Amino acid sequence: MYNVVIGVDDNEERAMACARAVATLPGDASEKRVTVIHSFTDNPSGASASQLASVRDVTDFLEGEGIEVEVTESSGDPADQLLETAREEDANLIVVSGRKRSPTGKALFGSVTQSVILNSERPVMVAGE
Repeated sequence: MYNVVIGVDDNEERAMACARAVATLPGDASEKRVTVIHSFTDNPSGASASQLASVRDVTDFLEGEGIEVEVTESSGDPADQLLETAREEDANLIVVSGRKRSPTGKALFGSVTQSVILNSERPVMVAGE
């Protein structure tokens, strides 16, 4: 079994890039298990991750490909929560999608993807948009 954790924000295009990348990984769909995580940094309405279009799109796509999917949610720093989930799930791979930003923009505003890459103890795949 190949355990993959996908970090999903509210951007549907980036989320689907991650899902497509996982679907094209070598091996049969039955050999893949995916945990989709969304970390809320602000959630005044009390929404759940499965209510987000990006999470639903990824889940529907992967299940349509025959891949087992679990959705989880957390609150707090997205990079920290993604890394923690990967540890808990003993993931073989973390999949994230980067945003196109200038080096200055990354330095000023930080980057979840960059933080995950720099702090992960396991392989990280960055899917393009």
